[in-house]
Amino acid sequence: MRHIRGRVPLAAVLAVCLIGPAPAAADPNALWTIVHDQCVVDEQQHHNPAPCSRVDLRGGEQGGYAVLKDLVGERQYLLIPTARISGIESPELLDPGTPNYFAAAWPARSFVEQRAGGTIARDWTSLAINSEVARTQDQLHIHIDCVRSDVHDALRAAAGGIGPVWSPLAVPLVGHSYWAMSVPGADLDANPFTLLADGLPGARAAMGLHTLVVVGATDAAGRPGFVILADRSDSGTPAGGEELQDHNACPPPMSATPTTAK
Repeated sequence: MRHIRGRVPLAAVLAVCLIGPAPAAADPNALWTIVHDQCVVDEQQHHNPAPCSRVDLRGGEQGGYAVLKDLVGERQYLLIPTARISGIESPELLDPGTPNYFAAAWPARSFVEQRAGGTIARDWTSLAINSEVARTQDQLHIHIDCVRSDVHDALRAAAGGIGPVWSPLAVPLVGHSYWAMSVPGADLDANPFTLLADGLPGARAAMGLHTLVVVGATDAAGRPGFVILADRSDSGTPAGGEELQDHNACPPPMSATPTTAK
């Protein structure tokens, strides 16, 4: 049996990924440890990503990512770079040579669908990254799960006012004011990190104070796209976009056949 020095129990790692203040004993490098020391090593040596569900190293470790089941929720997954990237504040995320991790996270929703038992409508699927001040882990991770029903309904009601440039969302989401913009396409070709840095005043200089959420959408003509949401922390709110997700329930699947994870 192969032994890895410093091997971290999976439950201990995932338990610290919740939004909110980190417990005093929480290891902020736990996610990095499990991906770097376990998932990547297992994939390289045994072609088995365990304990992750997927490790993609086609771009090498500096351009790869892992998909890991979170302990919280029946369906929540995390997409985590295999490169050492702290979080939304990391300047390399705005480098044109860095992978679009949000684009990789969108097809990884298939793992959520497998656990849900079928295809989930795109406007019920969301991706979220918390701000630097709202997270407990110092390795970038994108939460993949269903969106809250009240957020889903609010976005549907406000859809007519969401356009291709950032503007304040007409309705609050979970009590917070978000900025919103829409991007077209079945796949997320646009990079939300770049859209935030280039689109909202002052964002590039203070990326760590921001949170980003991506929700699938379909316009009035039936064309697929996305709504991108952003908020900024202040002295009273830590800007944790994960609050818009539902880690307890998803809507009934559209079909009984789950999509294939790829």
